[in-house]
Amino acid sequence: MTIEMKTYNKNNVMLTLSVVLLILTASCSTDWLDIKPKGRFTEDDLPTGSLEEHVFAAYAGLRSEGTSGLQYVGLHNIRSDDADIGSNDSDASVAGPIYDAFNYSLTHWYSVDYWSGHYSLINLTNNVLSAADSLDNLTEGTLTNIGEAKFLRAWAYFNLVRTFGEVPIIDFRITDQGSAIRPKSTVSQVYELIDADLQDAVAYLPETWAGFDGRLTRGAALSLQTQTFMARQRFAEALSSAQAVINSGAYDLSVPYNMIFREESENSKESIFEIQAYHDGVQNFGVTYASRQGVRGAGQFNLGWGFNIPNQRLINAFEPGDPRKDVTILWSDSTNAPYGERLPAGLDRPYWNKKIYTNPALRSRYGSLQGQWFNVRMIRYADIVLLAAEAANEVGGDANIDLALDYLEQVRARARGANPNILPEVTTRDQEELRQAIRHERQVELGMENQRFFDLVRWGIDVQTMRAAGYPSYQVKHRFYPIPQVEIDRSGGVLIQNPDY
Repeated sequence: MTIEMKTYNKNNVMLTLSVVLLILTASCSTDWLDIKPKGRFTEDDLPTGSLEEHVFAAYAGLRSEGTSGLQYVGLHNIRSDDADIGSNDSDASVAGPIYDAFNYSLTHWYSVDYWSGHYSLINLTNNVLSAADSLDNLTEGTLTNIGEAKFLRAWAYFNLVRTFGEVPIIDFRITDQGSAIRPKSTVSQVYELIDADLQDAVAYLPETWAGFDGRLTRGAALSLQTQTFMARQRFAEALSSAQAVINSGAYDLSVPYNMIFREESENSKESIFEIQAYHDGVQNFGVTYASRQGVRGAGQFNLGWGFNIPNQRLINAFEPGDPRKDVTILWSDSTNAPYGERLPAGLDRPYWNKKIYTNPALRSRYGSLQGQWFNVRMIRYADIVLLAAEAANEVGGDANIDLALDYLEQVRARARGANPNILPEVTTRDQEELRQAIRHERQVELGMENQRFFDLVRWGIDVQTMRAAGYPSYQVKHRFYPIPQVEIDRSGGVLIQNPDY
C-alpha cells in the first residue's frame, strides 16, 4: 500500500506507509534514545534510502504546531504592531494580554510548544547528521541530505535565537535525557552555528530538484543566509547572498500578487521555502496553519479558530489603490474575491487574514473546512528582493542606490500590474527617504507573513513603533520571550531565565 504525499510534490512523490510509520515512531517514542557504537561504513552498508528516511522525518517535523501552527504565528506575527490576537472575546481575554499587550507568560502553551517543536526539529536534523557521520566516501546524494538537515537546523535556531535570545546549542544526537540538558549559549555562539550550517547548505544543496518541488535548494540556503545577515546588520554580506539568489534565475516575480497565496500557486517561482502539506479527506499529513487563522464562524464559515488578524494599522498602511490590500484583508459582511463568497455580518471580527483563505471547491472535495492541505509560505522571493534593496541602500554609494531603487521597483511593479495610476515609482536618492520607502514596502508586501515584528526589532524601532501603535508597556526586554518555565524546571536550574522575567 502506498500513500500519495505532497512532502515535495503532490503528484510525483510516493511515500510508503511503512516509511510514514517509521517517521511517526521515531518522532513519538523513546527508542531514539538508544544509540549503538559508531563504526565506519560506506553508504552501501546502509539499507536503501535510510538516510533519506531520516531526512523525510525532519521535513515532517516542520508540520508540528510549534513550527507552523498557532504557536508559530503567535510568537512571530501577533506580537507585531499591525496584527491582533483575533478569535473571539473569550480567547482574546486569555491570550490577548500576553501577545497583544506584552504581559509575557512563563507557562503559556504557545511558547512551550514553540520551544519543544523547534528542538524536536533540531533533534531530527541531528539524527540525519549523526547517520551521515558514520559514513565514509560520501556520495553527492548524501551530501545533499546533509545540506537539507543543516538548512533545517539553521532555520530552527534562527527562529529560537530571534525569539528567546540565548538558547542551548544541541548539535549532536541525543543519547539519553540527561544529555539534552545544556546551559544557554550566547547569541553570537548560536549565530556561529547557524553560519556554519548555512555555509554547508549553500555548498551541498542543488539549484533545483527535477520533479521534487518543495525540497530545499541552494537558493533557500542563500535566502536564509540573507535573513540571518540582515538580522545582524551585516549588509554587504546580505547583499551578496541576496544577489546570488536573484542572479540564479531560479525564482522571479512572474506570479501575480493575487495568485501567490492560492492553492494552485503552491511551489511557484515566487516560493523559495514552503512547508508542504497533504490532505485529501482520507489521508491527512497536513498542517494547522490555515485552520488556526481561518474565519471563526458557523456552518460553511466555520473555517478555523480565527486567530492572528490584521488590524487598522495595517489596513491604513496600504497606499490608495494598492491591490495587495484586497489580497491581505478578508472582510466580514462582504463579498470577497476571488471566490465570490459573502462572509456574513455578525462575526466576531470585522476582518481576517486573507493569505490563508482556502478555495471553497477544495473544501467541498476534501470534506473539510479547515484547510489542512494548505502549504505554508515561509520564504518568498519578494522578501529577498526587498532585503537586497535594503542592504544595497544601507551599504550606500551611487551604484548601490541604483540597485536599491531597481529592486524596490520590481516589487512595486508586480503589485501595480497593468494599472499605471497607482503605486508610483520611488525615485528618491536620499538614503533615509529610501530606507523608509523600503520599510513601508516590506510592511504591505509581506503583511501577515510573520516578518513584521522581527523587522521592527532589527531596525531598532520596535519600542517607538509599538508605543505609537498603542502598546505603552512595550520595552526592549520584550524583544525576547522568556524561556518556558517547564524547561527551566526540567533542567534542574541549568537553564537560566532571560533577564527581567
